[in-house]
Amino acid sequence: MKKNKKIEKLITEKHTKELRHGFNAWPTLAFGLPPAMKDKRWTADLILATWIQAQTGHIPDNGLEYRIGISGGGFDILDFKYLSKKDWTPEHVKIDTSIPLNCRSYDKKIQIPIPWYGAGMSFGSVSEHIMLSRAGAAKEWKTFTSTGEGGYPESLIPYKDFIITQIATGMFGVREETIGRSPIVEFKYAQGAKPGLGGHLLGNKTTVAVAKMRESMPWVSLFSPFPFHSVYSVEDHKKHIDWVKTINPKALISVKVSTPTDVDMVAVGSYYAGAHIINIDGGYGGTGAAPDISKKNIAMPIELAIGKVHQFLTSEDIRDEIVVMASGGIRTAYDIAKAIALGADGCVLGTSELVAVGCTRCGNCERGRGCPFGITTTDPELTQLITPEWGAKRISNIYKSFQNQLIDILRHLGLKSVRELRGRDDLLIYRKNHHE
Repeated sequence: MKKNKKIEKLITEKHTKELRHGFNAWPTLAFGLPPAMKDKRWTADLILATWIQAQTGHIPDNGLEYRIGISGGGFDILDFKYLSKKDWTPEHVKIDTSIPLNCRSYDKKIQIPIPWYGAGMSFGSVSEHIMLSRAGAAKEWKTFTSTGEGGYPESLIPYKDFIITQIATGMFGVREETIGRSPIVEFKYAQGAKPGLGGHLLGNKTTVAVAKMRESMPWVSLFSPFPFHSVYSVEDHKKHIDWVKTINPKALISVKVSTPTDVDMVAVGSYYAGAHIINIDGGYGGTGAAPDISKKNIAMPIELAIGKVHQFLTSEDIRDEIVVMASGGIRTAYDIAKAIALGADGCVLGTSELVAVGCTRCGNCERGRGCPFGITTTDPELTQLITPEWGAKRISNIYKSFQNQLIDILRHLGLKSVRELRGRDDLLIYRKNHHE
């Protein structure tokens, strides 16, 4: 853990000022743009601010921008139309940040105390230690994290009440016993960052342990096709859901889809197939394995997809019967609040959790041994750089900071519950000087 201690030393106010002073070309950023990504959505300020929140559980007090990036579009140009102080929700009034995950009149009622849970990150794409870190934070906050499509390691069984198991097109690691123990089962029909391409795990990361979990050959690249070749209609979709409900009648069903132009019709189809949750995944998901050309040119931005889905479900008079979760570019508490104001019930977090444990957005996820910080790797030595206890604490701290910021936003809008924010796009405005 020596490397982690060295990194933590860098985030003191003294070191931050010294580092910022050296970047005349980017005076508002802490480290300049990440060299491998040049990512204006995940600026150096935002990366460092997220790291600080993971260490302290609070927003940074050294001037770092922790709310938005500098992309010039999407969430970055939206702000809230706050009320005058006299109309704020009083400090003595408790703000409710919980949301239900089942709005149907039947099946198990599940409620989470914060309007987000962890996105699918599979064993093989990330280390088992990262999966345990995320599960530990989910258990502490009584929310969920998803296994992704790489199977369900036995080390996660102690956290089973907070684990979503995923069934994706490659069917890797899909077993009846894991479906049977999962309170939520997620079908991944498409990923927003690479719709039409499917998944790809390089042979270098398909270790003996990963291959055993996925029931494949070690050191051989694994591909997930884009579609389920057994699903070409709502009726086929319902057969999938009925199969899972036969194995586990108590399970809630989540459906993860990308954001094509007809994503509203996809959402309605999932409702009639029997899904409880529709997870719409926009084009700016944080995966380091997705090529930029697909992330930037295929799927609809999540900011547009949310409103499209919300409005269509409302017009069909079924909006209050299905939970809409948004993912694919959700970075901050402010992104979460904006997504809900646009029409989502909550969000699904991925990259922000990884940044909390040391991701610098270097884009090395799918090269050689994987992440040099021990995150997106299956290398037994690199994996040891992060312990599950340390990782869980940092992700939990991010959750704490995000919840406090969300409460502050709701209070300044005169609201008492995050559920009152859903679909309130009238509370959103364009940021001043966003065009500059």
